[in-house]
Amino acid sequence: VQLQASGGGLVQAGGSLRLSCAASGPTFSRYSMAWFRQAPGKEREFVSAINSIRLTYYADFVRARFTISRDNAKNTVYLEMNSLKPEDTAAYYCAARGGGGSLYSSGSYDSWGQGTLVTVSS
Repeated sequence: VQLQASGGGLVQAGGSLRLSCAASGPTFSRYSMAWFRQAPGKEREFVSAINSIRLTYYADFVRARFTISRDNAKNTVYLEMNSLKPEDTAAYYCAARGGGGSLYSSGSYDSWGQGTLVTVSS
């Protein structure tokens, strides 16, 4: 599956953004989808995931601020980000997992989008 992420931008602290990740292919609904992020000089880290039956998972640092969702009719996964903080500044990547492995581990994902940059100013 090929992924195309969009929706990043510059926002002030406390603001909101919605990221989108459009996927190609007819089997999108079978994939678990996730968002990871990578800040400059830091390793890529898990943000959130949603599996094929819409169970959701969040990193502790975004819980209650971010919401992941999917629209299988549109082959798209979303990340609604509220109450953004300067430390949320990073490139955000969407990823698709067709097989097993931990949802929290980047190594479990088969396909990656190109990343979309989120910058939160203080």
